[in-house]
Amino acid sequence: MRRREFITLFGGVAAAWPLAARAEVERVRPIGILMGIPETDREAKIWVSAFQKGLQEAGWIESRNIRSEYRWHSDVGSIRTDAAELVRLAPDAILCRGSTALAALRQETQTVPIVFVAVSDPVGQGVVGSLAHPGGNITGFANHEYTMAAKLLETLQEIAPKVSRVAVIHSPSHPLVRTYMSSMERSAPLLGVRLTEAAVRGASDIERALNSFSREPNGGLVVIADNVTNVHRDVIVVLAARHSLPAIFQSRYFTAGGGLASYGSHVGDQFRRAAAYVDRILKGAHPGELPVQQPTKFELVINLKTAKALGLDVPDKLLAIADEVIE
Repeated sequence: MRRREFITLFGGVAAAWPLAARAEVERVRPIGILMGIPETDREAKIWVSAFQKGLQEAGWIESRNIRSEYRWHSDVGSIRTDAAELVRLAPDAILCRGSTALAALRQETQTVPIVFVAVSDPVGQGVVGSLAHPGGNITGFANHEYTMAAKLLETLQEIAPKVSRVAVIHSPSHPLVRTYMSSMERSAPLLGVRLTEAAVRGASDIERALNSFSREPNGGLVVIADNVTNVHRDVIVVLAARHSLPAIFQSRYFTAGGGLASYGSHVGDQFRRAAAYVDRILKGAHPGELPVQQPTKFELVINLKTAKALGLDVPDKLLAIADEVIE
C-alpha cells in the first residue's frame, strides 16, 4: 500500500473512532414507568419531576440517550394491562410505584429489571428474599413497615383525644391490609379505641362507609394509602370535614388537600433516589445485587386550619416536631 493511501485510510479510521464511541454513548435506552394513578394527579407530577431530575443529574437526557414510556391510570384492571404493555416493549428497566403496580409487573416478567418505590414490607410480601440481598430482578425503596400503622393510630389520638372509635379506610386489594389491621388491633385496646374496618372500591363505597360511621359520636379515621384512597383522596377529605371526623393519612398530599394530619415516608425523596438505581442498572448493575433501601426521610404534616375547623387544639409537642404545619 502506498504511503499516501495508508495515511488517508488511517485518517478516516481515526475520525470514525470518536463517532462510533459517541454513537454508543448516545444509544437511546428504553425505560418504563408504571405509576398506577392518573396523569393529572398534582402530587404525581412532583414525584416524576424528582425522578427525571435524578436521571438528568446522572447524565440521562430524554430523547438523547433515554426514552421513557409512562403508564398512569388507577384501577387494578388497567394496571395489569399497562404492566403487560410495558413488558412487551422490552425496556432496559421499569420503575413502578406501589404494591399493586409491582404485583402486576411480577406476573408479567421475571427478567426485566424492576425498581419499585412506595412499597411496604417487601420482604413480608415475598417480593424480595431479603433487604440486603433481594435476588431476582427486583429491588427498590421500601415505604414503611406495617408496624407504622399503629403510629398513625397513636398520632390521631394525640391530636384528637376524644376519639374512641376509628374506621380504617382501605382498598380490599391492598396486599398488607391484614398486617396493618393486626398492628392497629394490638395498639387499639391500650389507647381505648374500638376499630371498624371499611374496605372500599370507589367513591360510592367511601361515601356509604363514612355516612354510616358518622352516625355515632367520637369517631375518627385512619386512611391506608393505596390506589383507591389515593385517587379518591379529595372525596375522603371532603366527607371527613362534612361529618367532623378527625382523619390521619399516610401521605402529605392528603393533608395538603385539607386533611387533618399525615405521617409517612417522603415519597418524592424515594423517586429521586430511585433514579440512581435505574442509572446503575442501565450501566450494567444487576437489580438482585442492589439492596432494598429503607426510608430515610419521614414527614409529619399537620393542617392547623383543619384542626381549627374541627375544634381541636393540637398539642405543642406535636407542632414542635412536625415537619410541616399548614396554616
